[in-house]
Amino acid sequence: MRKYFGTDGIRRIANTELSPELVYRVAKAGAYVLSKHSSNPTPTILIGRDTRISGTLIESAMVAGFLSYGANVKILGVLPTPGVAYLTKKLKADASVVISASHNTYEFNGVKYFSNKGMKIPDELEEEIEEIMDSDKLNDFSAVNEHIGVSEIRTDLLDEYIYFFRKNFEEDFEKLDTSDFVVAIDTANGATSVVAEKVFTALGIKHYILNNTPTGTNINENCGSTHLDVLKKYVVENHCNLGIAYDGDGDRCLAVDENGEEIDGDKLLAVISNYMKEKGTLKNNTLVATVMSNLGLKKYAENNEIDFKQTKVGDRYVLEEMLKEGYNLGGEQSGHIIMLDYNPTGDGILTSLMFTKILLEKNISASKMCDIINIYPQVLVNAKVSNEKKNDYKNDSEIKAEIDRLEQEFSGNGRVLIRPSGTEPLVRVMIEGTDKEYIQTKAESLAKLIEKKLN
Repeated sequence: MRKYFGTDGIRRIANTELSPELVYRVAKAGAYVLSKHSSNPTPTILIGRDTRISGTLIESAMVAGFLSYGANVKILGVLPTPGVAYLTKKLKADASVVISASHNTYEFNGVKYFSNKGMKIPDELEEEIEEIMDSDKLNDFSAVNEHIGVSEIRTDLLDEYIYFFRKNFEEDFEKLDTSDFVVAIDTANGATSVVAEKVFTALGIKHYILNNTPTGTNINENCGSTHLDVLKKYVVENHCNLGIAYDGDGDRCLAVDENGEEIDGDKLLAVISNYMKEKGTLKNNTLVATVMSNLGLKKYAENNEIDFKQTKVGDRYVLEEMLKEGYNLGGEQSGHIIMLDYNPTGDGILTSLMFTKILLEKNISASKMCDIINIYPQVLVNAKVSNEKKNDYKNDSEIKAEIDRLEQEFSGNGRVLIRPSGTEPLVRVMIEGTDKEYIQTKAESLAKLIEKKLN
């Protein structure tokens, strides 16, 4: 069990649980571990952050840790996570760090490490960093005299990220008729607030911009991909063709069709994979998703003769499967879409541009485009159990028998997924099926059984 790192880096309340002292240790230990694996004794590390009020505090502590080790630092300022990943590869940096708590409220912040390939580092490296953090070795890694690292402010590199989109989409959009197409963009008062409007302006796409005035405390506050109600209303009232919502650090994107209906990550994956299959660019004819993806995505893949691979929850595991088998499209229901031909991490702006391009190229509405996938009703009920017994459901004969009975009853038109929480004393019961009221009743009943048996 890891002490600091979770499924997506370290994420805690800033300046209490995520103290400057802890961040300093994370930075110093991380610089040592990553430089050891890159064989560069004087690594160059990039740092980007989102708009949280604690961002510069955490950034300062990270810079201090890196410089103390002897690493050199380029401070990128506010920049989406995928922008940092892209620049890491482009500049041939040895590693990078994103300071963000993604979709969490402003009082949280976090630290995510990326390798020199612009990819989140694997679990094993995070475990190695933790081991160094809590050991006496940390004191041995202090640079002295001319070996102390130096930092420089490089907020100008934002322009390189904008050019990335122009390079990949400018010619396409110049050939398409965008005159009657209008998109509403919600930047969640987060990291995309510095770049999204510039990208859409550069590509000549008419747009309205929402929640684009970060104060340090309003990131994700009733806005962005976790709160779509304002965007849904805005799209309908202003007769937009599409609404786009990013999360706090910009690696995820959800959308809203012209009728104000949500387009989640599963629908985005269906539309993009269908387009790539038509163009002959879907490598190995395969789409990768997690076990939390809707059953409808699996059915869509079967109906369209696309191979469908599923991983455990977490975009890093989607990416690992893609890299291992040579696939180029994968993602999560939450809107974290990875298109490896462009960037080795989820990129909200990239996803939204690809979806917009498909709609314009096919001259079709967003709602009509999404008819290619039928999303099954899905319910999630939490069973409160003791932390020590979270995984015992697998060995309980009564729980197993009830799950098997439900699976047989669904006959392929529904499914049961049980998943212990990684951070709370909960077992999550997710059921999909054709009748929402029925599956809600069954999920609540199964959750009660789990609570009864595991407490």
